[in-house]
Amino acid sequence: MNFALLCENVCSIAKSAGDFIRTESKKFSLSDVEMKGRNDLVSYVDKQSEEMIVSALDKLTPGCGFITEENTVDKTQKEITWIIDPLDGTTNFVHKLPCYCISIGMTVNGKLSLGVIYELNLDEMFYGYAGGKAMLNGKSIKVSSTKTVADSLIATGFPYTDYSKMDPYIKIFQHLMLNSRGLRRMGSAAVDLAYVACGRFDNFYEYGLNAWDVAAGAFLVELAGGKNSDFSGGENFLFGKEIISSNGFTHKEMLEAIGRIVEK
Repeated sequence: MNFALLCENVCSIAKSAGDFIRTESKKFSLSDVEMKGRNDLVSYVDKQSEEMIVSALDKLTPGCGFITEENTVDKTQKEITWIIDPLDGTTNFVHKLPCYCISIGMTVNGKLSLGVIYELNLDEMFYGYAGGKAMLNGKSIKVSSTKTVADSLIATGFPYTDYSKMDPYIKIFQHLMLNSRGLRRMGSAAVDLAYVACGRFDNFYEYGLNAWDVAAGAFLVELAGGKNSDFSGGENFLFGKEIISSNGFTHKEMLEAIGRIVEK
């Protein structure tokens, strides 16, 4: 498999879907919003973007599998499986708040092997593939060299449907607020992870996430020299609905802080 050529094609697919989203954003209104659940928004833009991406990827890699947020395709995991969020940051998009993206990850025999994240507002294409480098608009990127949580800028997300860990989440937030340079909530987990990969954020953590939220970004973080784990330090961050992502230097400290609070 020519990963370099495949990644180039996936970037083109993401760009085309991004052009569609950008065009629709000019005429999109709140009346176009649907509710998948409490605070869980979707629109025709998400669905059509996903259909475009799935169709193009299906032609690119015939016989592949798909895991998608909007369930526009009925295919199970295969040797090659694409994990797609056609519009990560839908609430931001709906409210015309800049920071949303397209996220496309790929696994080969269950192993993350390619990731593309296209942030539309800044026209930033983050991408990489197994055996290559993490890239941003043609230039290689790497995680930060920050050594401590105290010197870190940390990204997170706020729960909007799953409130089962609200109490420990607030305690983690409070601890990190008092012991870091600050926390940010961008509204797109995929963008958060891309920003860890390029060193803008030193750490990211969140629970309640799905595979399509983290697949591409987590792969890019590792490709850029960083580290991912679940809250227990294990490797179940893709399907385990929780992730700590870091530059590697601060991972142990983040893991100890979050694990200590979650286990109480």
